[in-house]
Amino acid sequence: MTLFLIALVSFAIGSIPFGYVIGRFGYKLDIREHGSGNIGAMNALRSLGTAGAAVVLVLDAAKGFGPAFFAFGPYGEGGASVAAAAAVLGHCFSPWLRGRGGKGVATSFGAIFALNGWAGGIAVLGWIAGALATQFSSVGSLFGSLLAPVALYVFSYGSVPETLYGVFALALIAYTHRENIMRLRDGTENPIRIGNTTE
Repeated sequence: MTLFLIALVSFAIGSIPFGYVIGRFGYKLDIREHGSGNIGAMNALRSLGTAGAAVVLVLDAAKGFGPAFFAFGPYGEGGASVAAAAAVLGHCFSPWLRGRGGKGVATSFGAIFALNGWAGGIAVLGWIAGALATQFSSVGSLFGSLLAPVALYVFSYGSVPETLYGVFALALIAYTHRENIMRLRDGTENPIRIGNTTE
């Protein structure tokens, strides 16, 4: 019952669609009608510019970090990993947006930082390396997520719950990026751009 409540609260926190909220109330636009239509930080960068994207990024990461961080103390790595998974699921399948949401990267990376700071750093560096090398945010997201379970395993000294979270997050983020993967294969993926655009 405790794990169920942790998951329920974490899902509720993760489901808050900050990209939509910031776009609607801060910029008077529906972010889902601009750019890629996604509510995450990268589409916020395209649609709202750097300031709006920075706010969305921080808030999306916080809703992954917060549940996992506060669950860790009383419930250990198992409870924190459940909280992390539920928060990311809430972000990706928000009931406020009829089961739609973002792709989960910022929220997942925030949760990884709560589980293990070193692993979080590795995931972020993986995103930076992949994005800089290719100019595609999707490549950075997938590469950082691929490194995350390995880093969680190494830096948590083989913690099973944390490693399983990393594997789960990798699978989920690969799923949410399935269209990006197809576009990368076809050579039609949009590169990173800053500023308002309808691409």
